[in-house]
Amino acid sequence: MNSYIHFDQMHFYAFHGVDPQELAVGNNYSIELTLSIPFGKAMQSDALEDTINYAEIYDAINTVMSTPSKLLEHVVGRIIDTLQLRFPSIAGGRIAIYKENPPITGKIDRVGVIVEW
Repeated sequence: MNSYIHFDQMHFYAFHGVDPQELAVGNNYSIELTLSIPFGKAMQSDALEDTINYAEIYDAINTVMSTPSKLLEHVVGRIIDTLQLRFPSIAGGRIAIYKENPPITGKIDRVGVIVEW
């Protein structure tokens, strides 16, 4: 059996970007995250220790988001590294991180990067 925990549209205000203005004023970001986690035991036990605490996942991502980076590619790499280090039961996943209203000429709602591992 494959089992996943999904976080839909986590929102953050952070300071990432190559433009000095982006680092000064910040921007809105959203993250979608699906984690492959074997939680079959929790399906029977109803015990938190048999799965992953969702709040701890969010807090780990929030900590990473609070440290500025130039590139979203770097941010997503730091998030994956942090999650894998803190939560060894994660077998893989998919993460998409989006910058809302990016400073690009033209109308673009958001731009982002997606990584599956």
